[in-house]
Amino acid sequence: MTKVLIVEDDEVIAASMAQHLSGAGFDPVTVGRGEVGLARLRYEAPDVVVLDLMLPGLDGWSLIESARAEGIGTPIIVVSARGTEYDRVHALQIGADDYLVKPFSMKELVARVQAAARRGVRAQPEERGDAIEIEELRIDPREVQAYVAGKNAELTPTEFRLLYALALDRGRVTTRDELLQKIWGRRETHRDRTVDVFVRRLRDKIDRIAPRHTFIQTRYGVGYKLEPVLKGEQAEE
Repeated sequence: MTKVLIVEDDEVIAASMAQHLSGAGFDPVTVGRGEVGLARLRYEAPDVVVLDLMLPGLDGWSLIESARAEGIGTPIIVVSARGTEYDRVHALQIGADDYLVKPFSMKELVARVQAAARRGVRAQPEERGDAIEIEELRIDPREVQAYVAGKNAELTPTEFRLLYALALDRGRVTTRDELLQKIWGRRETHRDRTVDVFVRRLRDKIDRIAPRHTFIQTRYGVGYKLEPVLKGEQAEE
């Protein structure tokens, strides 16, 4: 049974989320404090975390940062009344995988958790093939990791899936909507910057440290493609 850790201090909301997730076949566990949630994330290895940001003690922002700093790649879905673009983008930048603004539909929460569980529990079957090597970048689906000039890029599972999806379509521009459907299991909505934030994270971990090339190229207004371009040269737009 897929275990979902719910870190939410509002007992009514937590109970409602647990009830709907349980009805969908998940095994939910609820805690009301951030430090307890982080401890259970460390030692009980849930499949998905549903996390409020405004918590007593350790807040949700700090929980995300601590988990990612420790190399914990469990998918984290933020559920918060903080709905500004800054809050959503910042949560994704520091390591969240998805973001729902309160109030939200419990059916949508269940769908987001299902999508996170599918991509987070194990690598997809097509990701068990041979490694893909492009100049100094090596993408290894067996290890669910990428290496730049032999150095581990330390990608999270979601970051790896995005990179691998681009690698499978190497040289072809993949739209944001296509990537959202492949990686996050949903369609693009107005001002949804999830893909852009994760592309920025890949560039920080791969393009910035690669000695000779950049790899994640932008086709402005359309999407992204994986193609090596020598540093100092203008990428195709």
